[in-house]
Amino acid sequence: MTHLSNDGQNLLKNIEKLRLKPYNDQNGKEITSYVKGATIGYGHLIGQNEWDLYKNGITLQEADKLFKSDLLPFENAVKNSINSSLAQNEFDALVILCFNIGIDNFKNSSVAKIINGEKTGYKTLKEAWMAWNKSQNKVMQGLINRRNAEYKLYIQGGYEKW
Repeated sequence: MTHLSNDGQNLLKNIEKLRLKPYNDQNGKEITSYVKGATIGYGHLIGQNEWDLYKNGITLQEADKLFKSDLLPFENAVKNSINSSLAQNEFDALVILCFNIGIDNFKNSSVAKIINGEKTGYKTLKEAWMAWNKSQNKVMQGLINRRNAEYKLYIQGGYEKW
């Protein structure tokens, strides 16, 4: 697999939700000045150097273009981190996970290690996957829901949000 499928893209867009105005990813509130965690579109983290470009918002077409360009590094991270062949649904689930937890976290994750046949502190892939349920050290129901949807996609191929 080389790219997130259309079904995978639609699921990720559904999970991330479209926001045409910049917002703080930690609390979901619209923002008018840059903060760490500034986000727009379908989960695009705005770099401080990009703030002027996005501070007044974007169109749906711009959000779609930004989403497509954002996917490539995450797709490559999965391709470069996993040393076994993957079915499309498995690849899609891993890209969606990587998109949320970040490339470095994914590359070093117990999820990637278990898939690659390495031993970790987790007994099962599901346990390792579900461990990514915290934001700022707090367990978040939204992340539990997301991990469940990703894992179900990986195991069963169901492209469904909770």
